[in-house]
Amino acid sequence: MEMATKAKHWTLEELHTLPDDGNKYELVYGELFVTPPPSVAHEELVTILGRILDRYVERWNLGRVYRARAVFQTPDGEVEPDLMVRQPSTRVVTKWLDLPVPELVAEVLSGSTRRRDFGPKRDFYIEQGVPTYWIVDGDARNIRVARPGQADANVDGSLSWHPPGADEPLVIDVAALFRAALGG
Repeated sequence: MEMATKAKHWTLEELHTLPDDGNKYELVYGELFVTPPPSVAHEELVTILGRILDRYVERWNLGRVYRARAVFQTPDGEVEPDLMVRQPSTRVVTKWLDLPVPELVAEVLSGSTRRRDFGPKRDFYIEQGVPTYWIVDGDARNIRVARPGQADANVDGSLSWHPPGADEPLVIDVAALFRAALGG
């Protein structure tokens, strides 16, 4: 009979000792996630979606759009979303932990992140109070929208996001987004 091996429970302290070697290291509920550098298709999606968000966030003065290497940190977890929108802090902040919870987090799927983006990271974002989480799937050419207290929805037509402080929603033609980033 084989015994199941118990996975190591990582801490933020241990996470912060890992090397800066080009991989992305994230911690969710004690589980360490290691992600290799992204593909070209991944970065095309992040870049184009980031530009769309930049214009909208700036137009309505909603805060800032953060990209890779920016951190969403809790007392026992730390992730680096592909994109996130945060309202500006009302004071000078020097620690990621002290920034407001993002209004929006977007993760672009890759072969190595699919399980965690749909599972542990989705649950983490929802439990931490992120109002909207987008899982951008280039293979399926859709965006899954997760919101607290609601069933997830896969969108392949028109995606709408209407955060507090904006007079009009952001509306994204999902098919056009994927065509611009991935061709076809």
